Amino acid sequence: MSSEEEYPNRLAPVFAQYPMDVVDAEGVWLHTSDGRKILDLYGGHAVAALGYKHPGWTRAITKQAMECNFQSNAVPMAVRVRAAANLVRFAGDYFDSVFFVNSGAEANENALRMAFRVTRRTGVVAIEGSFHGRTAAAGAVTWGAAQKWYEFPRMPFAASFIPRGKIDAIPVKIDRNTAAVIVEPVQGVGGAYDMGAKFLEALRKRCNEVGAMLIFDEVQIGMGRSGWPFAANLYTLMPDMLTTAKALGNGFPCGALLMSPHVTNALKVEGLGTTFGGGPMACAAIEATIAAIETENLMDNVRRVSEYLRETCTVGPVGGHQGRGFLHGLRMVRPAKDIQQELLKRDILVGTSADPFVLRLLPPYILKEEHVDILRDALKDL
Repeated sequence: MSSEEEYPNRLAPVFAQYPMDVVDAEGVWLHTSDGRKILDLYGGHAVAALGYKHPGWTRAITKQAMECNFQSNAVPMAVRVRAAANLVRFAGDYFDSVFFVNSGAEANENALRMAFRVTRRTGVVAIEGSFHGRTAAAGAVTWGAAQKWYEFPRMPFAASFIPRGKIDAIPVKIDRNTAAVIVEPVQGVGGAYDMGAKFLEALRKRCNEVGAMLIFDEVQIGMGRSGWPFAANLYTLMPDMLTTAKALGNGFPCGALLMSPHVTNALKVEGLGTTFGGGPMACAAIEATIAAIETENLMDNVRRVSEYLRETCTVGPVGGHQGRGFLHGLRMVRPAKDIQQELLKRDILVGTSADPFVLRLLPPYILKEEHVDILRDALKDL
């Protein structure tokens, strides 16, 4: 009996899937059931920061599983305290508390909740091209969600959008009814679009003027992907709250909301909640991920190799580059989806984006110049 006959596919038909069956992975390579070895420049959608079979990460979650695989947040655990302290330190000690959750959408949902709690206002401003998640509040500030998939009968609050890079629109959109401004410093789904220092500084300035909370959504660009701990560190510009997930656990489901002191002061017992957020397995994964990024100098590697990408890969259909670090956009002179399919035939996996002419590269931080050379040579032939 074949695998298909023994296990019919009962998965909800909601995901477009690549034509490959991954059965194993190591480093930056995926191995398929038909014997292919595929260079992974997609990283499980910005998740596999350390690549696959990382020894330190594997040891850490194995050890935690053998000691205690789960306890709720009602039970104090040292691994949870350590993970939060390490994350705050990794971010530069600007924030003073962490609320662990399960995903980026959940982190954004709770950041918005805290903004309403602190300000007691009614509106949120986001940026055109944004993607913040598929839950009710996160979806409400995701560009185009209402037209594509939102489905809820009404938005939970008033949301408006600023065109990308339009500094003169900032004082028009952000006023004293604004509870929060949520922004990806470098948009992911929006096409590896770097907001830039001037635009982010203008957002920070206006939020200060009107008393709105500034939220950085660093679900994709955070945790070292920019070549810095967070894009906030890169731009030396700190928000009131910062959300992160994806690379945070190197594949173990987890997310985090980092809060500055004045937001932490608005918390109360049972004001936020989660069953699985901050579970010991997730916290062990977070600790191990941070340790590897720091001890293996992976942010240095991201900066060096991403620059090599820009220097060597303007070939074939590539007309230019955008993004930061390993949230890298290759701007194509013809449709990105066609290029993606052709690269996959050459055993290279890349992502697309909402911009039909941008390929998105989200590789593990262990990527080397020799792997970039493989991409360059393939692009030359397209």
